[in-house]
Amino acid sequence: MILVLNNGIKVIVIFGEEFEKGFCNMAEGLYEYIEISDLKDMLQKSGDLYGDNIAYKIKRNGEYITFSHKEIRKMINGLGTSLINMGLKGKRIAVIGENRYEWEIAYLAIACGTGIVVPLDKSLPENELRNLIERSGIEAIFYTKKYEDSLIKMKHECIGKLKHLINMDLDMHTDGIYSEMELVQYGKNLVEDGNRDFVDAKIDAEKMGVMLFTSGTTSASKIVALSHKNICSNLMDIASVLDINDQDVFLSFLPLHHVFECTVGFLFSLYKGAQTVFADGIRHIVENMNEYHVTVMASVPAIYERIFKIISKQLENKNLRENILKLEDEYKDSSMEEKKKVFAEIHEMLGGNVRLLISGAASLDPTIEEKYRRLGLNMVQGYGLTETSPVVAVGNKIFNRVGSVGKTVPHVKAKIVNADKDGMGELVVSGPSIMLEYYQNEEATKDALRDGWFYTGDLAKIDDDGYIFICGRKKSVIVLKNGKNIFPEEMENLLNRIEGVEESFIYGMPVSEDPNDLKIFAEVVYNEDIVMKAYKVEDFDGIYDAIFQKVKEINKTMPPYKAIRGITLTKEALIKTTTGKIKRNENLKKVLKNYEVK
Repeated sequence: MILVLNNGIKVIVIFGEEFEKGFCNMAEGLYEYIEISDLKDMLQKSGDLYGDNIAYKIKRNGEYITFSHKEIRKMINGLGTSLINMGLKGKRIAVIGENRYEWEIAYLAIACGTGIVVPLDKSLPENELRNLIERSGIEAIFYTKKYEDSLIKMKHECIGKLKHLINMDLDMHTDGIYSEMELVQYGKNLVEDGNRDFVDAKIDAEKMGVMLFTSGTTSASKIVALSHKNICSNLMDIASVLDINDQDVFLSFLPLHHVFECTVGFLFSLYKGAQTVFADGIRHIVENMNEYHVTVMASVPAIYERIFKIISKQLENKNLRENILKLEDEYKDSSMEEKKKVFAEIHEMLGGNVRLLISGAASLDPTIEEKYRRLGLNMVQGYGLTETSPVVAVGNKIFNRVGSVGKTVPHVKAKIVNADKDGMGELVVSGPSIMLEYYQNEEATKDALRDGWFYTGDLAKIDDDGYIFICGRKKSVIVLKNGKNIFPEEMENLLNRIEGVEESFIYGMPVSEDPNDLKIFAEVVYNEDIVMKAYKVEDFDGIYDAIFQKVKEINKTMPPYKAIRGITLTKEALIKTTTGKIKRNENLKKVLKNYEVK
């Protein structure tokens, strides 16, 4: 059903499964959403509907400052007008830096009428940043103070097409460097004087509007070309299956250059007229959840595991752990609302307002998900990739199954190809949110996009009810000499449950001259203090023996071919992407190099 409001805005109201079914049962559309054609259209409609609502709340010099959705729209119009006035119409413009509202304003000012926006990973070393600037043909870049010296050097060395540097921290232009806020104000003045170059700019929703670099966990990064149509179709799909409203408060923590945080956090919050607040850092997440009365958070498994450890520690300090475990069993079949009342003290630890926790970007241990839900904390898993804008599937309060990433969102289809006898095969998907191409990489594009389907590279199963279960990355599967497959993610989840184990990396090691004669080994990152206290040991040998004994216990629960034959212990964190995915090739190289040294 389509309703048209007095202001002309179309609201799509969904009753039941109104969309064509694919090979996988799609999630039913549950909630109304606003129809949008592009991100500029989104800003216009969200501003009209929620203009007076707070869009951002930030902390500056110990004081809180807020910006309404109406104010944000004016800032974007001003900045976009300035960018066009600088001769940047149709150009590629990058954004790099920490999560902040200036980053988001820059992104939208570029995307909504100026040119093509290129979000860059803030953790990149200078040589990689230099490479991406050249590859993507960037002519201007928004940045925070941290990157100034490197970028000035690149500009002076005439790297690629780079001409303009725009600093998010400056109050005024200086020494050939633009201030973002001064550009905002200058552009506002131009708009007031009648300049409509940006305000009236038309968006071709079908063409590339965003260039994103893949994380490159198993290969070199590729440039993903996304259109406004890709992103907006995903926003509407998410809105139809997740219960989010204009009173929600989103905590922004994951890096904004990543499509998960960008779409599900930043853009979705604006689309729904909600409020965004920014975390002060990983150590302050729980504190910030309390401080800002956060209701919604989209994050990665590592963060949720960290939060759960904090909760457990507080319960232990209050001698409440045993009592809570008893209550969990007693109320395990109760509704989420009832659990929220029973475990009110735990909810208060997180600010008392949390309605929804979304986990994505990496595999979540089902036991962690179950623990949250048993405490009345509504946690759901989602699944997606940069190439899918990103959400392919997500659980919700009605369609949810522990261990599953949910059902596909309404306009996305999914199926399994080349399935084995157990129904596991490669997950392929189709729909309007699928990327246009890998930019300037015809071979990779042809390999990934076939007959209207995107081949994800992930192995999965789909049950009879349409729930998707991700088994692991196709490229990361360890194939033994006997043909058996080992999924590292599955094994790592088991190891990570060992008390004192922070994270782990499963790999295959040749044990003879035959390179295919592999056995399973693990690198284990441990917390010395926790292990010593938990197992009452005093030195490294004791730590090793204690952890390896737990590994042996895990081995007993698995078939012999899966047995972990040896472990190495380290305090050094694994090499990961900024969203917590293990970079398997890089970690394997490091492990094998250490063996060579020995």
